[in-house]
Amino acid sequence: MKVLNVIDGTGWCGTKEQAYLITLHLKKRGIDSEMALAENHLEMINRLKGETNLHFYGVHKSGLSRINPYNLAKLKSIINRGNYDFVIAHSSHALDFIWLVYPFLKRKPKIIALRRSGFMPGVLSRKIKYRIASKIVAVSRKVGEVLKRKAFPPEKVEIIESGIDLSRFKPMPELRTPIRNRLGVSEDEILFINVVNWQPWRKGQEVILKALSLIKDMQFKILFVGKGTDSEEALESFKKFGLGDKCIGLGFRDDVHELLQAADIFLFGSFSEGIAGAVLQAMATGRIVISTNAGGISEYLIDGHNGFMVNVGDHEAMADKIISAVKMSGDTRNKISMNAMQTARKYSIECTVDKYLALLNYLRSV
Repeated sequence: MKVLNVIDGTGWCGTKEQAYLITLHLKKRGIDSEMALAENHLEMINRLKGETNLHFYGVHKSGLSRINPYNLAKLKSIINRGNYDFVIAHSSHALDFIWLVYPFLKRKPKIIALRRSGFMPGVLSRKIKYRIASKIVAVSRKVGEVLKRKAFPPEKVEIIESGIDLSRFKPMPELRTPIRNRLGVSEDEILFINVVNWQPWRKGQEVILKALSLIKDMQFKILFVGKGTDSEEALESFKKFGLGDKCIGLGFRDDVHELLQAADIFLFGSFSEGIAGAVLQAMATGRIVISTNAGGISEYLIDGHNGFMVNVGDHEAMADKIISAVKMSGDTRNKISMNAMQTARKYSIECTVDKYLALLNYLRSV
C-alpha cells in the first residue's frame, strides 16, 4: 500500500504536526508513506529528512502558490510517478492543489481529505472540490457532527481524532526548576503557559489577557509560545492589558514539551478548534488546564474532573477558574493531574494511526 501525504505552505502548527506524525507512524507500521511539500518548508524537512521520501512541488510564497502552474505540474508529476493508492490532503488548502491536478492524473488514487475545524466550506467547494474525496476525515466528533449535518453525506465523513506523541509529552518534573531558572521565574510565582500561534481573533489570546488583568495583583508570570507571540503586536497587547511585566512571549519553540514542565497551569482561550492538540499535550504532562469549550475540547475535558472549562469568550469565568485552581488543595491538584494524564493516553498517535490503517484497508477493499 502506497500513500502520499500532501501539505501546503510552510511553518509549524497543529495541522503540520499531525501531518508529520501520521506520515511517520504510517511508515513505522510498514506502509509506504511519503510526503509532498514545498521545498522551502524547512520545519517539516528537518523533521522528516531521512525518515521517508520527500517530494517537492515548488516554493511556497503566498496563497497564489496554489494556482501556480509550475507547482501544479510538479505535483501532478509526483503523483503520476509514484503510482499511489491513496493521497491524503492534510488541509483544505492542500486539497486545492490535488483537486486542480486530479483530472490530469493517469491513474486516479483514492483521496482522503481532512477537515480540522467546524468552519463550513463554501457551496462550490463542497459540491466540486470535495467531490473527489472518497472520505472526509473529521478530527473530532463535534466537527464530524457539524459536517454530517450541514455539509456532506454522513456516509462520507469519517471521525479520526488527532493524536499526540506521548513519548515526548509526559511528566518530567526534574525539568521544572532548571527551566524556570532559565526563564527568570521564581518558585514563588505561579507560572501560566499558553501554546498556540499568535492569532487573537481565532486563538483567543486576548481572552486570557483579559482574565489575567482581573487578577493582576496575584504573583504570576505567563509564557506565550508560538509563532508571533514575540511580535510587536503581541507585546502591544500585553501592555494594553497592563501585563507587560508579567508576559513572556517566546515565539516559535521546538521545546514545548520541556517548557510545559515548568508551568503550573495551562490556559487556552480559543474561539475555534478541531480537537486542540495543544490542550491534550498539556494534559499528558499533568498540567492543570483551563480552557474554553471550543470545537472538540468538550469531548475530553471535563470541568472539575481532569481540568476546568469555560464558555468561549468568557474571560470573567476564566479568571474565576484560575483563582479556584490556584487555591485548590494539593490532593485535588494531584487528582485532576492524574485524571488529565489518563485522558490524554486515549489520544495517542498510535490510536490515531490504528484508525487510519483501518480506513485505508476499508477503502482498498471497496
